[in-house]
Amino acid sequence: SLAEFDVDGESGFFPRDPLPPLPRPFDIWEDALNEATKHVSLGEDESDAAIEKRTNSEVWRRTIKSWPVIETEVLHTNLRLLQKAHQVLAWLVHFYIHSIPPSNRDASITVPKSIAVPLVAVSRVLGIAPVLTFADTVLWNCEPVDKSCPISLENIRPKYTFSDTDDERSFYIASARTEIRGIEILRIIDAFHSLPNMSDFTSISRVSRDLARLTKAIEDISEIIQSVRADCDPHVFYWEIRPWFEGSDAKGPQEPGWVYEGVDMSEKLDLSGPSAGQSTVIHALDIFLGIDHKLQYRRSPAPSPENKRADRGFMARMRRYMPGKHREFLEYLAAAPRQLRDQAQETTALKEPYDAAVMALKKLRDMHMRIACLYIVTMSRSAPSDRPGCPVLAAMERQRGRAPEEGPIRGTGGTELSLLLKAGRDATRRAAL
Repeated sequence: SLAEFDVDGESGFFPRDPLPPLPRPFDIWEDALNEATKHVSLGEDESDAAIEKRTNSEVWRRTIKSWPVIETEVLHTNLRLLQKAHQVLAWLVHFYIHSIPPSNRDASITVPKSIAVPLVAVSRVLGIAPVLTFADTVLWNCEPVDKSCPISLENIRPKYTFSDTDDERSFYIASARTEIRGIEILRIIDAFHSLPNMSDFTSISRVSRDLARLTKAIEDISEIIQSVRADCDPHVFYWEIRPWFEGSDAKGPQEPGWVYEGVDMSEKLDLSGPSAGQSTVIHALDIFLGIDHKLQYRRSPAPSPENKRADRGFMARMRRYMPGKHREFLEYLAAAPRQLRDQAQETTALKEPYDAAVMALKKLRDMHMRIACLYIVTMSRSAPSDRPGCPVLAAMERQRGRAPEEGPIRGTGGTELSLLLKAGRDATRRAAL
């Protein structure tokens, strides 16, 4: 059943209720996070408002550093408290690192043991990466506006933000809405695997109808992703929000990265930061439709040289940033004896509705490429103050501010973005029968 994978039939990958507050003595973590959201600024931000918060940010970091390491074992039997601890500690890590001005940073950045040690401990129990993830920013961060009603497309808001901008809130809400719309997808997948057989007309008709519903859900998710343009300004996203998400490898594998004090760093930690590639709904959809991201099967058209150069292990690696139970759900789907693409190949009545769902997903990936191009690739060639305003100030800022990126443009997970997105789109198209 879905429940054994911490998937709820009503709320999907969201917990049915908002996560509970942390009990004492762990509440100091939550208090510090609430303080950070108000008084800590981005280290590379040279605006007057950010500079005003520099002293507060330094005092806040010193406080974090002075804390003792708190043992987390008492939390290990309560899944929701573990998730809350992971969320709070991961946000603290990103606030800590990204509030340090670039001029004060050493080659490698050390995360103090007061937050590094407990974050790694709870991450191991949850089976999730010890860094900010999609779960921390979306699944465990969004709550109903009206607490008397369940989470829904209209009844949702994020609890925490880094930038305190409506743009950041809109970004999380759009991500959350894709997950909410994805709940129907999870039900369709579950219904397919629960069918006693696929040989009778009734079962085939049901799968055909469900594939039409699936296509509509995918089209709705495309519209939700597109809707982010209305309320999340690309410039604000790139310069004020995205830097907070960056993980240890954001600038590429040659960077020295982060050191977690008090943690054995000989065992490589997954520290890439959050990415939409960590959405379990999209991974479940890929498995259900038989999308071959690793290029394991001979399908046409043959992969282009560009496709072959892309990071084929990206989707598999992103699963390490999911809660362990959700990753187990994907493993269960992949190992299921009945696979939809095989059934569609063998059943004439399913080919057309199957292909329609695949092409809807291909169009979703086309659209995601356009959004990523607008929000990341285009903005990477801008400067922090390329917003409407004084051109002289903009030119001065351009000289002293963060330079436009050189080398390959990377996604929030540290990957070469355009190669990756094109490869995902092309792998999707190849699944069509």
